[in-house]
Amino acid sequence: MRLRNLVIIAAVAALLAGCTNETLDAFDQADVDIKSVKNKTTYELSGKIVANMRAANMPKNSPVMIRIFKEEGALEIWKATADNRFAKLREYKICAWSGKLGPKVKEGDRQAPEGFYPLGPGQMNPNSSYYLAINTGFPNRYDQANGRHGTDLMIHGACSSSGCYSMTDEQMQEIFALARDAYKGGQQTIQLQALPFRMTAENMARHKNSPNIEFWNMLKVGYDQFEITKRPPEVNICEKKYVFNQQTDGKFNPASQCPAMSTPSTMQVALASYNKKYDQDYTKALKKYDGMVWYEPSEAERKAIVAKQRVGKELAYAPTGTSLDAGKLMKAEELEKLEAKRAELAEAKKAIEIQTAELEKSTRGGKNVPVPVENPMPRPIEQASAETTTAKKSFWSLFGARDVAEPQPAPASTLVEGGPDAAQQPAQQTASVPAQPEKAVQTSATEAKPAAAAAAAPQAAQAGDIAATDQAVIGQPEEAPKKKPFWKFWGK
Repeated sequence: MRLRNLVIIAAVAALLAGCTNETLDAFDQADVDIKSVKNKTTYELSGKIVANMRAANMPKNSPVMIRIFKEEGALEIWKATADNRFAKLREYKICAWSGKLGPKVKEGDRQAPEGFYPLGPGQMNPNSSYYLAINTGFPNRYDQANGRHGTDLMIHGACSSSGCYSMTDEQMQEIFALARDAYKGGQQTIQLQALPFRMTAENMARHKNSPNIEFWNMLKVGYDQFEITKRPPEVNICEKKYVFNQQTDGKFNPASQCPAMSTPSTMQVALASYNKKYDQDYTKALKKYDGMVWYEPSEAERKAIVAKQRVGKELAYAPTGTSLDAGKLMKAEELEKLEAKRAELAEAKKAIEIQTAELEKSTRGGKNVPVPVENPMPRPIEQASAETTTAKKSFWSLFGARDVAEPQPAPASTLVEGGPDAAQQPAQQTASVPAQPEKAVQTSATEAKPAAAAAAAPQAAQAGDIAATDQAVIGQPEEAPKKKPFWKFWGK
């Protein structure tokens, strides 16, 4: 019976809707002098807005409803008239909202909520760090049933958003006062309808390829019923989905099967007429957008179009433009190429972040320190034997191949201890090498042919491995060779 009366009232009052809304739409800016506000909680609405409410037959303390459209960047205040029908009182430009179109799913995703949210008096915060705030109540029962989570999602002032809907302080002062007066008049909860866009046939056709379209089609049922009745719909959740204005003798449980329910006959008739017109418009819109897709802009792209507004403003002031201004229609194949390029850039960015993290692990005193890496290549037997006789590792071996001049091949006689030249050196000049029998020295001299030396030289030049070159000079005579060794380049 209640819904039948509402539909009848809506049908009669629709004739007057254009005149009423046209009058009110002209006053879409907050009429607040923020400097003169002495007490935020007791602030009284300006004479101008009170006069408009009186002209529209809206009692001062009558119920209100808030409706948000992300894409258009608009927040509307609807207020009940004396005949218990809602009309639009104010439409504000949202100063900032973060993320993109689509619902909030998890903490930290920077998404602003989408859905139907009841706002109670306890969700009003007069002591907010963002001037004034109203908690959206996210996650509601639908969000919880679908595993969505997040905290402190607000409608607030200060024009700075990280998952919220942020207004100017002047706008927020007026919204807060309108809500306060409605609670004083006995309204227990104010319905917030947070929607991605005005759910017209053309907009739904333009976004038909969005991954969120199924979720939006569900919200559209509630949107349509408000458009018909001009009354906030009765909202319930069952089977993890929204249901609107349903009659039942059972109980609704968000995670359980829906009880037996039905749509009132008068609502069915009104919806049938509404949907007939909608279907015709949707078919036309599909032809209009055939082969075209909507490019949904990022938050950064939205901010870029209003960057000039930030000149001279405080750092906290971060307005964002609308998706309609920053987005555009594109051919499907063009969008595919753009998305592929985006994915490639994202992958490159991730690789750079990983490399940066690894470099930070190997820093000392704010400076990068190369970490020596063991050469995976096998080394000559002669070189490995030489390493066992090394008493102390030379200091320049601490540097990686990228931090020293490229090693030059040393003379074959210096690459292997006990080579042909080493066999002729005085005993006192090779004291660091253990004495070996003459037969062993001759055998070593025979094995260390030029071919063996040539095989060892390239091995010493491998990237990240200077140990072979270090060993090549251990135990050499005190007389420096005529050719300047490579490590001398580090000297003066």
